[in-house]
Amino acid sequence: MTNFDTQYQQAIRTIVEEGVDVPNPWSGRTVRSVPGMTLRLDLEKGFPVLTLRKIPIQLFVAEQIWFLMGAHEPSWLQQFTPIWDEFVEEDGTIAAAYGYRWRHHFGRDQIDLMLKDLAANPMSRHGVIITWDPAGDGLGPDMKKNLPCPYTFTVNIIGGRLNLHNIIRSNDMMLGCPHDTAGFALLAMIFAQKLGVRPGVYTQSISHAHVYDNHLPQAEELITRTNAHPELQLVLPENSYERAVAGDVELVREITERITSHYYPDPAIKGMKITVNMY
Repeated sequence: MTNFDTQYQQAIRTIVEEGVDVPNPWSGRTVRSVPGMTLRLDLEKGFPVLTLRKIPIQLFVAEQIWFLMGAHEPSWLQQFTPIWDEFVEEDGTIAAAYGYRWRHHFGRDQIDLMLKDLAANPMSRHGVIITWDPAGDGLGPDMKKNLPCPYTFTVNIIGGRLNLHNIIRSNDMMLGCPHDTAGFALLAMIFAQKLGVRPGVYTQSISHAHVYDNHLPQAEELITRTNAHPELQLVLPENSYERAVAGDVELVREITERITSHYYPDPAIKGMKITVNMY
């Protein structure tokens, strides 16, 4: 199995076999939970797209490009996926849209400043991007329809390779984790290309890793699967960062095609529905 498949399958196995069942009154479901899980993946050895089951490739590609656009209304993204539609507020925007938080919400463009800082000083350890707004997010009931789950990430360059460490407060491991892993790994590769360095290590640390009770049969199926799929190598189209910022729809199709043309996953595991949960 690929490195990501191996680490991910072990994470699911740990949750199924060792996790604690916690009732969730906000969603009406129970989650089986484990604290403090970490996945560590070398992007030069392979792009971490799950092959233990089929996942939708275009979805995470389009989402990351939308993030880099810095938008907080979903019209551009809707041509590819309706994934954020249920989080649209009455004014037509998404209050906690990640890209908008990165590029506008705090009064400065964190992404632009991070890239400029690392270009000028590759040894910098100041590449901290914040999504969570402590002035109004969480710490009790929240009236917004969405709160950031990946709430901060850091970017640094070590040995000529760009590394991204993503910290997630809460992760639906059957549906959210493979999506977030591939998406933020793609983001790291776009940053590396922009800065003219090699991709490095993508680390995903999860404070509250869980499987919903209605996903446990699928989780049990997944941990029995084995395959011999090779690591997938992704080479980005030129100028991916600039094209993403400009909202180039062809970039979504090009990256999706470069992945799907070498993507041979096991069959989909059906019957999993997203649970919307403000906590």
